[in-house]
Parts: sequence; C-alpha cells; structure tokens
Amino acid sequence: MKATGKVFKYGDNVDTDVIIPARYLNLSEASQLAKYCMIDLDPTFVQRVAPGDIMVAGTNFGCGSSREHAPMAIKAAGISCVIAPTFARIFYRNAINMGLPILECAEAAAAVADGDTVEVDFETGAIVDRTTGKTFQALPFPPFIRKIMEADGLVGYIRSKGAGSHG
Repeated sequence: MKATGKVFKYGDNVDTDVIIPARYLNLSEASQLAKYCMIDLDPTFVQRVAPGDIMVAGTNFGCGSSREHAPMAIKAAGISCVIAPTFARIFYRNAINMGLPILECAEAAAAVADGDTVEVDFETGAIVDRTTGKTFQALPFPPFIRKIMEADGLVGYIRSKGAGSHG
C-alpha cells in the first residue's frame, strides 16, 4: 500500500470541530461531509484537494470531540494519508476504523512543506518528500491494522471475515 500526493499542511491542535464543524454533523453521507472538510480553517481546501493528496499537521491532530465524521470527511475529500507527530487518541482509533491511514512522524511533519509532493509506503513506514528528496521513517502499521486499512476500514474488514452475515 502506497500513497503519493500534494501536501496540505496545518498546525498543532487541529480539532475535530475544525475538521468538520458541528453544524454539519447532521450529514451522514461521506460525500456530503467532504464538501465541508476544513471549511473554517481553510475555506478553499475542498476546491484544491485532489484524490491521493496528503495532509500533514502538527501535534495532537484530531483533538476535541470524538466524532467519526472527522476522519470520514478527510478521507472522502480525497486525502490518502495524514502525517503528524501525534494524534488525539480517539481520532487515531476512529481513523483506523474509517480506513484513513495515519502515520506518526515528527520529523516529516516538521520538514515537509505545504505544496510538496510526498510518497508514503504504509508497509515500511517510509515517507519520501519528492520535492526536497528527504526521506523520513515512521513506524509502519502492524499487520492487523494494515488488513483493516486494506479492507477500507473496520466494517469492510469484518465483512471480509464473513462476520455479520446471517445467511
């Protein structure tokens, strides 16, 4: 599993209320949530993002309210991976459940610039900034989390195991 895309860079403590404001939480379709992703922090984000792009942020990304809507909106907007030094615990779990790849790498988060092109290898944890040529190392996903990501999230993973089917 690899991802390559243009970087959208944000600072520390980007909370879920900024990722998807509460006024849009009545929407349940991912495609509808995507239209409002980052709207209060970066009003042109949804017009500029392309499928496969990568979000890079500072520490404590996804803090604030626990809402699955946040990683769902990011993923549906086209972001293939989020890189940050640290993630809020509940956001981290929600991202995995939604099938949004996230990597903790303080060095990459500090060095990569907005607009750079970055390649991520989820099996090895390698992050290559193609714009500068610099390489960074994040911890790769453990095999069981990689399987969840490959199945597009926890629901897909459970379905692939045949659980939940009642014949």
